[in-house]
Amino acid sequence: MSFFSYPTIKKILFKFEPETAHTFASLGLRTAAHFPSLLRLLTKQYFIDDKKLEQEIFGRSFKNPVGLGAGFDKNGQYISAMPTLGFGFTEIGTVTPKPQDGNAKPRLFRLVEDNSIQNAMGFNNKGSYYMLQRLKKLYFLDYPLGINIGKNKLTSEKDALDDYELLFKAFKDYGDYIVINISSPNTPGLRDLQNENFIKAIFAMGKKITSQPILLKIAPDMEAEDAITLCKTAVEAGAAGIIATNTTIDYSLTEHAKDFGGISGALLTEKSYELFRAIGKELYGKTLLISVGGIDSADEAYRRIKAGASLVQVYSMLIYKGPALIKEINEGIIERLNKDGYSHISEAIGADWK
Repeated sequence: MSFFSYPTIKKILFKFEPETAHTFASLGLRTAAHFPSLLRLLTKQYFIDDKKLEQEIFGRSFKNPVGLGAGFDKNGQYISAMPTLGFGFTEIGTVTPKPQDGNAKPRLFRLVEDNSIQNAMGFNNKGSYYMLQRLKKLYFLDYPLGINIGKNKLTSEKDALDDYELLFKAFKDYGDYIVINISSPNTPGLRDLQNENFIKAIFAMGKKITSQPILLKIAPDMEAEDAITLCKTAVEAGAAGIIATNTTIDYSLTEHAKDFGGISGALLTEKSYELFRAIGKELYGKTLLISVGGIDSADEAYRRIKAGASLVQVYSMLIYKGPALIKEINEGIIERLNKDGYSHISEAIGADWK
């Protein structure tokens, strides 16, 4: 086993507290971004660029369908380094109008026995002004980018629209799509905004401010019928897509869970898939669908694709399996396309409903 193999690096990182380990890993990406030759070498090793996987979405070319989920790059500091891990796109944030520290530490936990993560971060980020300055420096970025936005913790429910209005105005000319995050469990009252009236209001406002595609990210803990109704409302109000799902607060999934924060990773896999499948059955072909939550293999990614996902996102399982996971998923999708006799990923998307 090479000293620089991910199993070795993982053993070292797992000796530290999760948030400290995250900082170390992030530092590595920031360092790599300053060495173009290293970026090219790593991209060549991990990035899969195959016409069978390439899609035109939101007017941009997505070279492969596997992206980084929101939450890792909260401040847009690692955008240029993401292709080195094999991702076909990235989503930054969640960004709030004002900087905030997030919840008290410790707030990030490994559920090692379950290949899962539990976090109660609370939208810790440097705020919209800092993010805007980061994005202004990306003059020559040719890489699909989503911006995930959320309200500040101290903003009341009745004033929440004001926060989102500020964020729409700030990022209306940046990125390739904007994601409304009202599904994190770590900001008090945020999930209460998952109601039809607020959805109609926020999309009506957002559509007036920006021509960017606006997507809605939902929680996995709703009943399928309620989630479908909410998603249909969003699409009718102008949503360009649905992202399902965020983390879960179903602590009955494991005896190792804390009684706060959201769970992601392997414990979320089936819960996320079942809700996504229900949404896909109703909304495939009517809007863009992105699936996230416990995707740890090509089999799981392909299962989401057949249920209607044009794109999938990975985050927590990257921590347990390392950067080779993204390459393995993309190569595995190609193998499954070939096995099923498909010449392009578009033929597999929504295959369960065709």
